Amino acid sequence: MKRRSLITAAAGAVALGTATPTPASAQPLGGALSTPLCTFNVISDIQGDLGDLTVALKDIAATAPNSAGLAVAGDITPRGYDFEYAAVRQVLERGPRPREIAWAIGNHEFYVPKYADPQTLALATWPNGTTEDSLFRSFYRFAGRGAVYAETTFGGIPVLTIGTERYMHYHDPKLWDEVWLSEAQLSWLEERLRYWSGRRKPVMVVAHHPLPDTVSGTRNKLYMSDYLQADALLGLLGRYRDVFLFSGHTHWNLALSDWYVRRVVPGTANLDGFSVINTGAIQTGFTDNGQGGESTVPGVFNQGLQVEVHRDRVVVKARDFAAGRWLKQISVPLATRI
Repeated sequence: MKRRSLITAAAGAVALGTATPTPASAQPLGGALSTPLCTFNVISDIQGDLGDLTVALKDIAATAPNSAGLAVAGDITPRGYDFEYAAVRQVLERGPRPREIAWAIGNHEFYVPKYADPQTLALATWPNGTTEDSLFRSFYRFAGRGAVYAETTFGGIPVLTIGTERYMHYHDPKLWDEVWLSEAQLSWLEERLRYWSGRRKPVMVVAHHPLPDTVSGTRNKLYMSDYLQADALLGLLGRYRDVFLFSGHTHWNLALSDWYVRRVVPGTANLDGFSVINTGAIQTGFTDNGQGGESTVPGVFNQGLQVEVHRDRVVVKARDFAAGRWLKQISVPLATRI
């Protein structure tokens, strides 16, 4: 029998066994409860849209001049070519450059094997001489590390990036973009969540793929089986009240009511659940559907998030970078004061 997930949406809907987050309308958009201990930003799905990335970086610099860092939730490039990573780096070098950047890997970082060369789609001859290892090495060189998962801190607040350690079509011809997490990555995540919980810090987890039955779009069958170890990941995150999971991939509009939810995981002692937030997307217009074609998805806008960590709560604000306006915000009380 399939277990039913229990979710509370930011609009204030309440499901059995969940906590009710403060409605987005409870605080003025763009306003502040107090001076935050830390402010940082989250974006996702650049996918080669460097013009919109530039717009976003300028808007972030103007609205959050003291931002401690930028988390990027995957799909940094359109296909994963080294010259595509280099183009993103050039935009960052032109500035305004964030103080620190935490990179997560996305499915678009694995699309080089679909091409015989950058101009020639060749799905029939996949992987066209491209090795799985070379795709990871390209990401590692760009991100400046040697593993998919990593920890950094923004103003003393832990930020954990996670992601797939296999591109599954190399391992199973029936699979493509599914996320495979090793036991080592899951053990690392478990240890870091326990460590930071013991120090009474909220933990920011950044992943490209959304978990099923959470934020906008994830009841769609396209996203219900992204994680091959979904139950294990949910079991870890679901233990902690002050975990915030930021996920991209869907490109769904942050104006939707379920841009923020609380996810309760059955079988855990944490009946309040943990926070899940849609990151929106930088890339606008058409998006590569992963099979060499282009498709539109509901609500593709140049959007992202600003996160303010206070002693007793975390405030997440949804931003339309192109329009230069705030869309909404949610204020999430912390279980313990920092």
